[in-house]
Amino acid sequence: MSHKAGFVNIVGSPNVGKSTLMNRLVGEKLSIVTSKAQTTRHRIHGLVNGDDFQVVFSDTPGVVNASYKLHEAMMNYVETSLKDADILLFITDIYESEMNHQETLDRIQKLKVPVILLINKIDLGNQQQAMSRIEYWQQKVPRAEILPISALHGFNVEGVWERLLELLPESPPYFDKEDLTDRPMRFFISEMIREKIFLFCDKEVPYSSQVEVEAYEDEEALIRIRALIIIERDSQKGIIIGKGGQMLKKIGREARKDIEQFVGKKVFLETFVKVDKDWRASDQKLKRYGY
Repeated sequence: MSHKAGFVNIVGSPNVGKSTLMNRLVGEKLSIVTSKAQTTRHRIHGLVNGDDFQVVFSDTPGVVNASYKLHEAMMNYVETSLKDADILLFITDIYESEMNHQETLDRIQKLKVPVILLINKIDLGNQQQAMSRIEYWQQKVPRAEILPISALHGFNVEGVWERLLELLPESPPYFDKEDLTDRPMRFFISEMIREKIFLFCDKEVPYSSQVEVEAYEDEEALIRIRALIIIERDSQKGIIIGKGGQMLKKIGREARKDIEQFVGKKVFLETFVKVDKDWRASDQKLKRYGY
C-alpha cells in the first residue's frame, strides 16, 4: 500500500482565520488565537497521521508590509512556506476586498503546486457577498480551487480535508508518526502566556511583548514553570504588572489553566517582567528569541 505525505501550508492576511483553521484541521490548539492582527509570529507545524498518510500543516504569520525587523522575520516564514508547499491553503474571508501584500499575491499566482483558496467566515455574510468574493478571487487566482468555509464552526472543513488527501503526493512520512508537532513544549507554554497578553492588554503592549520559558521542571505531582515576559519600555512594564500586580496575576492565572489542559497535569507557574529596549528592531535579539 502506497503512503502519502506532504506540507500543506496556510497563508493569508492577518485575522482571516489561519490559526483557527489550523487548530480545526489538526484537532488540537497548537496556534494561539485572538481578535488582534499579527498574533501568530512563528511558523508552526501540526501533524495529522494515518496508516497511509501524514499531513504536515503549517500555520504562518499574517502577510504584512514589514515595519520592524520582527515583521521581516515573520515574512521570512511566509516566503519559506510558499517555497516548500506541496499544497497551498490560501485563506481570505468574506470581508477582505483585496490582499494587502501584492508581492505575496503575485507569487501565489505563479505557484505550480495545487492552491486551494478558502473564503472563511462565510457564516457572517450573505449569498450575494459570497458570490462576489468567489468571482473576485476566480479572476485573481484562476488556477485555484475555491471553497467557502467557516473555520470557527467547521462548515465545509471536512470537504477541505477530503480534497487535501486526494491531492497529497506519494511520499514516506517526514516526521515520526507519533508526533503532533515539531515544536518543543516550552514553545507552546510561552505562546499560551503571550496569548493572554494579547487578550488582556491593549494598544502597543501585546506587540512589544515576548515570552521566554526559563525553567520547566516536571515533578511527580506537578510541573514547575518560570516564565519571563519581555517588553520594550518601562511604561509597558507597569501596564503588564498592573495595579498591585493584578494584571500579571490575571495573565498567569488564565495561562496556567490552558497549560494544565495542554499538559494534563497540575502546573505551578511563576511569571516575571523584564525590559529589553527595542528588541523587535534588533537582528541579534530576534535571533536570541528564536526568530
